[in-house]
Amino acid sequence: MNEHVSTDQVTDDTRDDDVVARVLASAESRAGMTLFGGGAQALQTEHTDDAGHDGDQFDREERAALRRVAGLSTELEDVTEVEYRQLRLENVVLIGVYSQGTLQDAENSIREMAALAETAGAVVLDGLLQRRPHPDPSTYLGKGKAQELAGIVAALGADTVIADTELAPSQRRALEDVVKVKVIDRTAVILDIFSQHAKSREGKAQVELAQLEYLLPRLRGWGESMSRQAGGQVGGAGAGMGSRGPGETKIELDRRRIHTRMAKLRKQIAGFKPAREAKRANRNRNSVPSVAIAGYTNAGKSSLLNRITKAGVLVENALFATLDATVRKSVTADGRLYTLADTVGFVRNLPHQLVEAFRSTLEEVAESDVIVHVVDGSHPDPASQLATVRDVIGEVGARELPEIVVFNKSDLVSPDDRLVLRGLEPGAIFASARTGEGIDEILAAIARLLPDRSVEVDLVVPYDRGDLISALHERGRVISTDYVEDGTRVKAKVMPEYLSVFEAFAVEQTA
Repeated sequence: MNEHVSTDQVTDDTRDDDVVARVLASAESRAGMTLFGGGAQALQTEHTDDAGHDGDQFDREERAALRRVAGLSTELEDVTEVEYRQLRLENVVLIGVYSQGTLQDAENSIREMAALAETAGAVVLDGLLQRRPHPDPSTYLGKGKAQELAGIVAALGADTVIADTELAPSQRRALEDVVKVKVIDRTAVILDIFSQHAKSREGKAQVELAQLEYLLPRLRGWGESMSRQAGGQVGGAGAGMGSRGPGETKIELDRRRIHTRMAKLRKQIAGFKPAREAKRANRNRNSVPSVAIAGYTNAGKSSLLNRITKAGVLVENALFATLDATVRKSVTADGRLYTLADTVGFVRNLPHQLVEAFRSTLEEVAESDVIVHVVDGSHPDPASQLATVRDVIGEVGARELPEIVVFNKSDLVSPDDRLVLRGLEPGAIFASARTGEGIDEILAAIARLLPDRSVEVDLVVPYDRGDLISALHERGRVISTDYVEDGTRVKAKVMPEYLSVFEAFAVEQTA
């Protein structure tokens, strides 16, 4: 009996695995159109790890409290449903058009779009890929394919269509008229994720600025009835003198208010800059070098930071789980202090509004001494991750900085894939934030590349000057200590700016 159940289970699993292959195979004969199924491959199976290297994770409960659930409607059918209306999972269908590259590249891109949609709080029902020389300027897919999409949406009961690109406002409106449901694009989904996950005041301001820049050219007017201003206290065109002008329409009023709000946000974000510069100047004054952890979203940057410093930064199997920069201190094996900064993740076709809005956060990369470039080694296309991140690093002016490439999640990488990755980046380090593989190698590489301006000194400090011995331990690195007749013989490394404090006790002057 048990054997029979097991066989049926295997048969069901095999049948599920064959669905995607069967649909893709049948779609090749359908005039450049491809349907795909299955989940978002950009998200790995969640691993539960109770090790202490991730810190306390205080944000997990708050993030889980906002988790969307299926089965709750946004329409008010019962007064008891009011408090639950925002928790509904949206059912979405993805669409994409590709003119260059292979079908595999297009599928990787749209599966990443599926992961973005799931992170934003949606259930991906299906996806549709079309190969065209260029997208249709009217409906993005073309008239016939748009009608076919409308049939898929109606059959599946979807309530949203997401395009794997940035749609023009006219394309979005035209496609909505055909499919009769909400149509959004990749940029809107990424902005939505950022608005959900931003926690700090600066992060929220940056996201709001990016959203307003995206919204401004997409405002829609609703005709002459939206005229709002007239002379005196009259209220309509038929009310006599002073009312016959067009007045200021509602859309013009909205544009003006958005411009005013954007100016206020830019001023607010600029106000955060002195505090960041003061902290950075303090680190520079104390000669503390900095290391920035950069990489693709969901590559494991926060997990790596937690593994090294036990920072307790939120770790979640989701895209853009953490947005706000986190800085923690660490020490090399020979006693040099440095800072580790976790930065916002990148993604292909990252909206330009976000690059501009988060430029202050990306300053952590530009002002660092070493970049730890984290790549998801288990991703289907790690080469595109490398190229995407390096493009953004170049935009912020950090292309010349020393770079340590780390292929994270090595516990999910097969030996054959390791050979391919090694050919992609011969000097890369294979690491796993979950198992601890390669962590020591990363720390050694950081210690090797960190700038060291310290000078070695040989001192004899009188016994009544214990304050100088304490200063050596705080501001330098003590190599050896010995006790002689005249005082404490100390060999240490100190920064050049502190030499004047100790030069009177140098051995050469006491000989």
